[in-house]
Amino acid sequence: MTIKKKNYFEELEKEYGKLSFGDVLKAFRASEEISQTDFAKKLGLSIQNVCDIEKGRRIPSPSRTARIAKKLGLPEKAMIEFSIRDSLKSEGLNYNVRLEKSIN
Repeated sequence: MTIKKKNYFEELEKEYGKLSFGDVLKAFRASEEISQTDFAKKLGLSIQNVCDIEKGRRIPSPSRTARIAKKLGLPEKAMIEFSIRDSLKSEGLNYNVRLEKSIN
């Protein structure tokens, strides 16, 4: 019998509703008890940029999202999905996003 590994973020969304990239970033920072200033330094971003991302005023590109996820040890695929979904939502398009790794 095979047990399918559940996506942690899907479980969180079932419990708390749709998450955004900024929600996840802010929750990570809070759980690590890191100030925005120190978090910005860790990520190589400005404090204002971190603040804007956490509040949903700025949505990073998929490549920047991947770099942030790697620096934090978070799942790259899930974080990119959040970022793309946030971009679509900001354009008034309510879609869910699922990525597949391309085999080339």
